[in-house]
Amino acid sequence: MGEIKLFYHENGRIKQSRSLDFLKETPREKFLWIDLNDVADEIEDQLEDFLKIYIQEEEEMEEIEMSSRYIETSDTLVVNSNFLLPDYELETLSFILKNDILVTVHNESLPTLAEAAKRITTSPRNYPTGFHVMVAILESRVERDADMIEEIIDKIAHLSDTIREADEDVLMEITELQEQSLAIRQNIIEKQRSISNLLKSELMPQELTTKLSIVLRDLNSLIDHTRFSFERLDYLQDTFLGLVNIDQNKIIKIFTIVSVIFMPPTLIASIYGQNFVDMPFLHHPAGFWISLGMMFVFSGVILLIFKKRRWL
Repeated sequence: MGEIKLFYHENGRIKQSRSLDFLKETPREKFLWIDLNDVADEIEDQLEDFLKIYIQEEEEMEEIEMSSRYIETSDTLVVNSNFLLPDYELETLSFILKNDILVTVHNESLPTLAEAAKRITTSPRNYPTGFHVMVAILESRVERDADMIEEIIDKIAHLSDTIREADEDVLMEITELQEQSLAIRQNIIEKQRSISNLLKSELMPQELTTKLSIVLRDLNSLIDHTRFSFERLDYLQDTFLGLVNIDQNKIIKIFTIVSVIFMPPTLIASIYGQNFVDMPFLHHPAGFWISLGMMFVFSGVILLIFKKRRWL
């Protein structure tokens, strides 16, 4: 269901409204942030007319070219950034900044925006413009990415402690963690590019460049953490493959030992299975028991040799 949130300044506080009529009746300079969550095209058209902005279509927002993800004109800034949902699916969030008002457009509920809303309402003086709100959203997103990386690292540590045998479920969990780490890494790299462009922007207030630089530095450190996660997962994968080889070697070893043990009895049985007239013990009353005893003796000797050499 579509939802619109209007954040505006009033009496030193930041308040919230969900009425589009309120937007039209209130002086534009009061507004700080307008959040559009899966709203109808009619509402987007009204906002475009009222704010004199252009809201991109979903296909345009999801374009991977940097020329589509970052657009700057003389008075407008557009940044499209992918945000990871809790299930590691990507949701594109479009930032549109004009006349110090931030407009965010997305089709899924994003916990990061809820966290940013709490920040700005508890400290209204720190967020005089939409640019400050956008930086707050990026800071919240970096913190959430850090939490997701920490969660993956905890899973890897638990997996490392529990991996004792080659199990298909273990391999699937390693693969899933690799895909999650890759998704976070790609997401962080994409944000690095966006923030680097913001630092070069002439529209960005100078007092926010320091915060953006800190956010960029935090993203760089997160890249190091994801690299560490990849290395540990590679190590676990190598360990898993080593366990698979050990299990296979054990199976081959068992088959080899069984084959060698039964070779002498097979040889004796093959000899006495031939149709020669004169053969030792062929007509002896205890011939059967003698041949059987020979089989057990030779098999026992082989078992003793294997045990002495510690092959068993």
